[in-house]
Amino acid sequence: MEKNGIHIIDLNKTLVCLEEASNAIKQIVRSGKKVMFVATKKQAKDLVADEAKRLNMPYVTERWLGGMLTNFATIRKSLKKMSSIDKLMKEDAYKNMAKKERLMITRQREKLESVLGGIADLTRLPAALFIVDIKREHIAIAEAQKLGIPVFALVDTNSNPGEVDFPIPANDDAFKSISLLVKAFGAAIEEGLSERKKDKEEAKLSEEEEAKKAVDAGTEE
Repeated sequence: MEKNGIHIIDLNKTLVCLEEASNAIKQIVRSGKKVMFVATKKQAKDLVADEAKRLNMPYVTERWLGGMLTNFATIRKSLKKMSSIDKLMKEDAYKNMAKKERLMITRQREKLESVLGGIADLTRLPAALFIVDIKREHIAIAEAQKLGIPVFALVDTNSNPGEVDFPIPANDDAFKSISLLVKAFGAAIEEGLSERKKDKEEAKLSEEEEAKKAVDAGTEE
């Protein structure tokens, strides 16, 4: 919507799109899959990292490494390297190393952590991406599109909503706007996780009931 040369976001459209995105992400999470949060801009990175950690979801808030999705096998090698360094640092052999060697290993670990820390526990490609600022994160979007991974994103008036699967019209520069919508999206993921837990509990209960019936039937015979 444009008024006096100024682009204005229709909040009703935002709510409709948010509901559509929330319903879709709930189903993805309910099936046990991961959603990767991506936001490297200053005003979004901390709150996105906090929300992703709260939900135990992977996130990228420092720098998007080219090939993070399309060359995931190589990224996995770096993650394993990080894990092996962690293991080494707990061993006596590390304590007995020269100070210079320990410093080199520590710096290598810090470098890996700064770029890959948010995806350290990721063992397979995420099922979806949630992005703040699609212009800034265009490489991540291109990689997701190449692999057929759906993209959910906050889309400002200077961006093309057709570039992502689930655009949510919003100001992606204002902290309050970003915070509100990241938390709303996080709440939808939380619902999906809760439904998954409930599904698993019901499945377990059903299995126990079936087993009990089988035992009872055997006793009657």
